[in-house]
Amino acid sequence: MQRKLLPIGALPAWANLCNVELSGVKISSLPGAKGSGIVAATDHNGESAILMKIPRELILSLENVWMYAKSDRNLREVLEASGDYARTARGAILIFLLLQITSTSLLPIKIASSNPFTDYIQFLPPHVPLPTFWENAEIELVKGTSLEAALRSKLNSLSREFDRLRDSTQPIKWCQQYWWDAETGRLSLNDWKQVDAMYRSRALDLPGTGHAMVPCIDMANHASGEDTVALYDTDANGNAILVLRDGKTLTAGDEVTITYGDEKGACEMLFSYGFIDDSMESARELFLDLDIPEDDPLRHAKKAVAKSAPGFRLFQTGESTGWEGPFVWLLCVNEEDGLKFQLLQSNVGASELDVSWKGEELRDVSKLDGLLRADPLWDVYNLRAVTILQGRVESQLHSLGSAGEQMQIAAEQGPSSLPNLEVAMDLHDLEEELLLQAYDDFEHQKLALLDSKVVQEYLRSSSVEAGGEDDFS
Repeated sequence: MQRKLLPIGALPAWANLCNVELSGVKISSLPGAKGSGIVAATDHNGESAILMKIPRELILSLENVWMYAKSDRNLREVLEASGDYARTARGAILIFLLLQITSTSLLPIKIASSNPFTDYIQFLPPHVPLPTFWENAEIELVKGTSLEAALRSKLNSLSREFDRLRDSTQPIKWCQQYWWDAETGRLSLNDWKQVDAMYRSRALDLPGTGHAMVPCIDMANHASGEDTVALYDTDANGNAILVLRDGKTLTAGDEVTITYGDEKGACEMLFSYGFIDDSMESARELFLDLDIPEDDPLRHAKKAVAKSAPGFRLFQTGESTGWEGPFVWLLCVNEEDGLKFQLLQSNVGASELDVSWKGEELRDVSKLDGLLRADPLWDVYNLRAVTILQGRVESQLHSLGSAGEQMQIAAEQGPSSLPNLEVAMDLHDLEEELLLQAYDDFEHQKLALLDSKVVQEYLRSSSVEAGGEDDFS
């Protein structure tokens, strides 16, 4: 759908009408390709000065979406038809945004009841440059990076959500006519991607409220570390406020920035905001998937009880790397080690899997590593984990190498051939550096564990009993 747009210069009038307080700051266009942002209109020298206050009723949260639905029959119909999905902050806000876009499109009738967001959404950029809008050739560029799996999963998820929205709202007369009808319907998957991009790139984790969109504050651009000028918070009355950081001063004309998350990795920044911070010297973190081998006799049982994501998070910690992922430990032990599964019948006749480790019931499989650490053979299990992780890192490095060759070919054709080539290359290089460091760290850990007396005795006994031993090469 084609959305009506308003110039950013008209935003002060909207803010004044909606009782938004701007204290010595303004929202205006920025030079270059930065779009719009918050700029100091006067000098600020006071610590913790409140630069902006947004009334609590203007915060687009799960609670306020349902509040708007009380006086908006069409919104209420769609929310109720969407079931549990509309009881989540993301689901409710995306549906709300979709109705606002529908209302500001060129339809012959008015769909949603007027509210402050009917106008505010017209100030938002017509396009959000997230990877979910990339062409197939650009998606191919991120092969071998952690963005590849995340992006393909997200695109599949958006498609499923859109299909569910259609199935649940087709019985609603106006939805069928203006969204889904082959001739008069105008809603497309691209519109759903747009509201998803609006939400992901602008939502804040607001203290006391949770994930929400906050008009005007969401115009602030990102800066990390000491370059972050202001912080967002909630005051005693539930209003959202933008506060000058302690020790910071502003001169008229300075840009007021917030952080989108200094702890976020390069992949998450690109995935959610469409860019990688220029100051980022490390990928910081990435997620690598894992699967239970086909020849594991307990494969199906392990998959049935696993509640955590099938993989592990690799992250930078000081001068070295670390990892976390409860799923990994399910790959490290089996029945001969003491892991057992038993099918039990409940009182109501349903079947459930009972998991135990060396006779001790394991109600939460994510706690398996705690039992393994207390086991006399902990060094053996730890060595298995390190070997699995190093192997997975090695395979990812091979994939990155192949992708790097394709990037080089694309770069030789010129930047105009693929607009997002540069940021894809940045992600490739940052993740490759993290993976190489992790591979070396795992190698050092592996060599240290192979020197363990526990491991050496285990290998000797395994060799005698079975005529072979675990392969930790």
